[in-house]
Amino acid sequence: MSDVLPPCPACGSEYTYELDPLLVCPECAHEWTPAVPEAAKVVKDAVGNRLADGDTVTVVKDLKVKGFATAIKVGTKVRNIRLVDGVGGHDIDCKVDGFGPMQLKSSVVKKV
Repeated sequence: MSDVLPPCPACGSEYTYELDPLLVCPECAHEWTPAVPEAAKVVKDAVGNRLADGDTVTVVKDLKVKGFATAIKVGTKVRNIRLVDGVGGHDIDCKVDGFGPMQLKSSVVKKV
């Protein structure tokens, strides 16, 4: 794979660098999100099924939740998920009954 970054769309500078999810130009301070091809946006669950917005999934392992005494148990159903570009690999935005809104990793869920 090529690690060549695109030039700045504002000034054309070739000295761009990555800063987390953004690309930054050191010459004009322009920040932008790089274009990601549609094929790279495919999100798959723990067993390889393709996920989409609105799907229902189940949790495949116990998940400790910061600030709660109990964990999300195996088999908990999560309805109406939304796929997002979250922080730290969390790519599902959802609402878990008894816990409220949160983000999950696709590697800990299975499509129903």
